Amino acid sequence: MNLFSSRLTAISLLLGFIALAGCAPAPTDLVVYSARNEEHVQALFDKYTADTGQKLQVINDDAGPLIQRLAAEGKNSPADVLITVDAGVLWHAADLGLLRPIESAILDENIPEHLRDPQNRWFGLSVRARTIVYSTERVKPEELDTYEALTDSKWHGRLCLRTSKSVYNQSLIAMLIAQHGEEKTEEIVRGWVANLATPVFANDTLLMQAIVAGQCDVGIVNTYYFGRLQRDDPDLPLKLFWADQQGEGTHVNISGAGVTANAPRAAQAQKFIEWLSQPEAQAMFAGVDLEYPASPEAKAVEQVVSWGEFKPNPLNVAHAGELQPAAVRLMDRAGYL
Repeated sequence: MNLFSSRLTAISLLLGFIALAGCAPAPTDLVVYSARNEEHVQALFDKYTADTGQKLQVINDDAGPLIQRLAAEGKNSPADVLITVDAGVLWHAADLGLLRPIESAILDENIPEHLRDPQNRWFGLSVRARTIVYSTERVKPEELDTYEALTDSKWHGRLCLRTSKSVYNQSLIAMLIAQHGEEKTEEIVRGWVANLATPVFANDTLLMQAIVAGQCDVGIVNTYYFGRLQRDDPDLPLKLFWADQQGEGTHVNISGAGVTANAPRAAQAQKFIEWLSQPEAQAMFAGVDLEYPASPEAKAVEQVVSWGEFKPNPLNVAHAGELQPAAVRLMDRAGYL
């Protein structure tokens, strides 16, 4: 390497270090790894800074890459808080040792027990139900009942489902295993597959559009996906049906947060999550994406309230993670793609 090349390399390295230093958080900044849509939570994060003076540096990405990043960074991770969707994903992060248990009387009071990790490594902050959606033009609500009832022959060629690759369906099946056991749950899933009207869909929105188009009459979706379509088209010929109201209740899942295992600012991180559990923050966190607040003291937005009250399944949502591998194997056996 000649002298010019050596100097050029040195200058490049120096500029790289300067750039990295410019991106590094200040020692007092709280670093949040967030898998929530940035536009859904930025106003809430700004309010936290305005209320408390605590500055946040937020790293946005999908849950998988964020968890991989936390694992790779290990003890050198700058992250203090992980925020993501799905109890199964949070359980996985905790199972990898990436989240620490915390003791908080505030969180114990604000977040119901079935919506938080039994070891207090993560806490639900908003709730979505995964329930039945149906065509108001071709289905009467009295024809509907439980998830299991969708295996009835009257739904043959009338059922649409999202792919089994969706973590939301994996969590649903995991919770059904917790409720019914593997043998019974596999019977249910096989019955669904037998009743499919079309190949499975990549997402809930496409599934509901297929119902509107007459390709099928019923499906299973997350409530907030329904809410988004309804917001765009108030005359949408679809409605939600709360599954299993005479039994265990409708399956629910969460978005939630935990303090990272190697958090440099663990005390501030806990205060941030506690703040997010307060009613005003809960209403903002849940309302922006048409979810339900995790705290019973917080109110859902008007559109969500308009869907009516329902009984949620009281099983701890941690089962969504514990039983997810069994759920994936079961769906494979049942031919659910």
